[in-house]
Amino acid sequence: MPVFWLPEDELIFPDPELADPNGVLAVGGDLSPERLLMAYQMGIFPWFNPNEPLVWWSPDPRFVLFPEKLKVARSMRPYFNQKKFRVSLDQDFRAVITNCQQYRRMGQGGGGTWITRGMLEAYCRLHELGYAHSVEVWKGEALVGGLYGIALGKIFYGESMFAKESNASKFGFISLVKILQKQGYWLIDCQQETRHLESLGGERIDRKDFLSWLEKNQQEPTLTGNWKDVHHT
Repeated sequence: MPVFWLPEDELIFPDPELADPNGVLAVGGDLSPERLLMAYQMGIFPWFNPNEPLVWWSPDPRFVLFPEKLKVARSMRPYFNQKKFRVSLDQDFRAVITNCQQYRRMGQGGGGTWITRGMLEAYCRLHELGYAHSVEVWKGEALVGGLYGIALGKIFYGESMFAKESNASKFGFISLVKILQKQGYWLIDCQQETRHLESLGGERIDRKDFLSWLEKNQQEPTLTGNWKDVHHT
């Protein structure tokens, strides 16, 4: 399969089914809000290293979580029963994505280095436009975990998470899934498979099935704006 080159002056993507066996679809383009929103609506997302061209992906299979299939381990129940953490929405998006950028992951020499300065600013712009949202996890006044992603229609596209306290990111993710379930969301896109997300109920689906969900989602209105006032109790 060829890898397509995207011009910066034309808003276009090839059919995601044309991605190579690794999921790479295209290179180039830009991180404008219009291009990013088009990409997510088509099941495509950017992921690349600093000082390299933009790379756009559409993997097959896709890793997703259906909110009603959320698994909450018994070990997590005391965290909720004892209210060990406090959760907020869209209270400090920039702090969450910055922590995700700096978060050291197993097998990585640095933090989430794929979150370049350009990526960080692009998603902050999407947040300002009401499409990107953050979940903050607090212990007292300290930000100890969180995650962010894009919400379009009835699908939430998860991007990255971090934790400074044991189970803080898991607490935030479980809280978000419960919120989205109450709001009638159909699907959470996790992009790539991880054991962490699999333990929470994530599963693989064929790209064709994922794209059919996206096509159905085109008919759903997107509720833009700040999520601070969304109830999460």
